Amino acid sequence: METPMSSSNIPPAFVPLGCQACRDQRLLPFEFSMAFQPIMDLRQNRPFAYEALVRGPQGEPAATVLSQVDDENRYRFDQACRVKAIELASRLGLADLPDCRLSINFLPNAVYRAETCIRATMEATHTFAFPHNRIMFEVTEGEQLTNGAHLRSIFDEYRRQGLMTAIDDFGAGYAGLTMLAQFQPHVLKIDMELIRNVHEDPVRQAIVAGIALVCQRLNIDLVAEGVETHAESSYLSQLGIYLQQGYLFARPGWESLPLATMHS
Repeated sequence: METPMSSSNIPPAFVPLGCQACRDQRLLPFEFSMAFQPIMDLRQNRPFAYEALVRGPQGEPAATVLSQVDDENRYRFDQACRVKAIELASRLGLADLPDCRLSINFLPNAVYRAETCIRATMEATHTFAFPHNRIMFEVTEGEQLTNGAHLRSIFDEYRRQGLMTAIDDFGAGYAGLTMLAQFQPHVLKIDMELIRNVHEDPVRQAIVAGIALVCQRLNIDLVAEGVETHAESSYLSQLGIYLQQGYLFARPGWESLPLATMHS
């Protein structure tokens, strides 16, 4: 992760953008849109949140977009993703769903100063009439982090602004429990590789149960990612993990909020 930069040496690519500028994809050398996948709350049988997932302008896979992100456009892309997700979610009526959140992935290496980089996001919540306290920012644990203090400052600022925070893909990346010891998010998402066939794998069961206990003691909501079978879902519910995301419930819907009902 890059060291936070002072205002005197911020390169042009990192000049803070307003909401309107972030909506202008002509500032990027490529176009993109969003798909949305629900995170289900099985206790309420309704979405706890919808995660915004980057896609090509015609629904192409995320890799076709992310492969074009580089050091020159990373900041603009990160800012544009936030505004695009809020704009689409508002247009699709997500704010009208009871207590449903919008989860947005962010690139910590694209944030040079949290209080400045969040301005376009907060402006977008006003522009598109989306409650800012129902936005959750996810950072992937799979991204190599060389400046833990910088990421903690981002999380602290987002909390101060009334935003939720989450660590994504927990258990698959570089930091693991060390990251969790440095800062505690509102939500922790267990990587799908730990969820796969958890109902019949004693090793995965022990690891997931341990994570669940830690989160319970730290008052962190726990989400299981990549749930694909009823057997996995049932076992996770027995552990008290009622927030679940995966193809069992719905695949990502391009520019839509897929109907997330339990399969009978």
